[in-house]
Amino acid sequence: MCLAVPGKVLSIENNKGVIEIGNMRREVFMHLLPDAKVGDYVLVHAGCAMQTIDEEEAKITLELIKELAEDEIH
Repeated sequence: MCLAVPGKVLSIENNKGVIEIGNMRREVFMHLLPDAKVGDYVLVHAGCAMQTIDEEEAKITLELIKELAEDEIH
């Protein structure tokens, strides 16, 4: 199963960006989203930002992922 995870763009330089996902920061390729800017929320899959999404959608998705992870632990 493939899963794209939402993250907030913190910085972009050349075709790479730093994305915040929950409390983690990851460097991802931004070449598929040339119009993305700092502050945008993007879906990240396999190290690439693939689509911009709105902040509310990102927060809902992150909360669902968190709940799934907690259920897996118990």
